[in-house]
Amino acid sequence: MTKGYRKRILVTGGAGFLGSHLCERLLADGHDVLCVDNFYTGAKDNIARLLDNPNFEVMRHDVTFPLYVEVDEIYNLACPASPIHYQHDPVQTTKTSVHGAINMLGLAKRVKAKIFQASTSEVYGDPIVHPQTESYWGNVNPIGTRSCYDEGKRCAETLFFDYYRQHKLRIKVGRIFNTYGPRMHPNDGRVVSNFIVQALKNEPITLYGDGSQSRSFCYVDDLIEAFVRLMGTPDDFTGPINLGNPNEFTIRQLAETVIELAGSCSKLTFLPLPSDDPKQRQPNITLARELLGWEPHTALRDGLDRTIKYFDQMLQLVGLW
Repeated sequence: MTKGYRKRILVTGGAGFLGSHLCERLLADGHDVLCVDNFYTGAKDNIARLLDNPNFEVMRHDVTFPLYVEVDEIYNLACPASPIHYQHDPVQTTKTSVHGAINMLGLAKRVKAKIFQASTSEVYGDPIVHPQTESYWGNVNPIGTRSCYDEGKRCAETLFFDYYRQHKLRIKVGRIFNTYGPRMHPNDGRVVSNFIVQALKNEPITLYGDGSQSRSFCYVDDLIEAFVRLMGTPDDFTGPINLGNPNEFTIRQLAETVIELAGSCSKLTFLPLPSDDPKQRQPNITLARELLGWEPHTALRDGLDRTIKYFDQMLQLVGLW
């Protein structure tokens, strides 16, 4: 690739939380970006600031149907990622992961594009290995309420590696751990957005179980940097590779930190643990450190502070105070 070459890059799910940040980064790097989204969970507001950029284009399209465009690279991010959204229509969730992967891989094969798959730590299920390394095959319930997402993403990885072996496709598979930041959907049911909205409204903070289950939270800017670095690795490196923050916090610690930073009067309330909810989730990012020269730099308190300010402004704009 010659220096200064402007790539044509397709981002599916480009109007979503992660997709909109990725589109913004790719434009800043000087590329042409085609954002494809069916707006099931994505939002036009997430990409509104990009619409005047002559190098940015938006297409309403569902990846469960074939797409015919000319691009150099594809970032396949299309799929509802929060339990509330992906369990609302579980059949469609599975179709988005599986049919979407087939269609995007077919496009990559046709135009000889490099393709990135946004996989997930959910492929590890409720892990019995801690922290999770890429060699761990996981502990997943194939018939539970979360299976549409977990198994859909696992099947997508299978498809990516079969296209790599059978068709010599250039693939990159990143397994994304819990990520947070501005542009999260306020009603997506994820723990960070739930806690922040409840805290800003001074409502009880809802914890499931006793709050001792752990998660590792990566700020969105750090994750997007990992995406770009992974896509830039040599073609003989495919992944999968863990992308997340290895610093582990209990859900109760997260809730207490959000209450403090939001200056909230909220109290903690406890409900039964949902089915198949992982007890621990922490990435081993040794591979990312060695091959990408990457690790997260945003401290949880700093990232939460930025995210709380975003939600505070958004909730005031839509009149939820």
